[in-house]
Amino acid sequence: METTVNGEPRVLATDAALVLISEIRSDHPDILFHQSGGCCGGSSPMCYPAGEFRVGEIDVKLGEIGGVPVYISASQFEAWKHTQLIIDVVPGRGGMFSLDNGREKRFLTRSRLFSPIPDTTGAI
Repeated sequence: METTVNGEPRVLATDAALVLISEIRSDHPDILFHQSGGCCGGSSPMCYPAGEFRVGEIDVKLGEIGGVPVYISASQFEAWKHTQLIIDVVPGRGGMFSLDNGREKRFLTRSRLFSPIPDTTGAI
């Protein structure tokens, strides 16, 4: 699976997200993100110590942000494959098991549809 669509990365991070990732990595150097599909994490990007979360055989790697891999379940990827995910930070508490919990700010996934490939043929 390509980590880009039309040359655009499948996942990006805002500057605020990169700062929080850096803070978390000072305590937990090896981390990963998994885009939650609901339940306990709502639909938040969950941040885990890499050794404490098992990436499934059907999980899809979207790319990396700040040197940290980002995964999503295959079924959720099918629903979001035309969407670029933008990991941001907002005030609040992170998911119960996510490493952003207790820092008074949490990761939030924003999204946008990928731009269509421009038609350079001059067709109308």
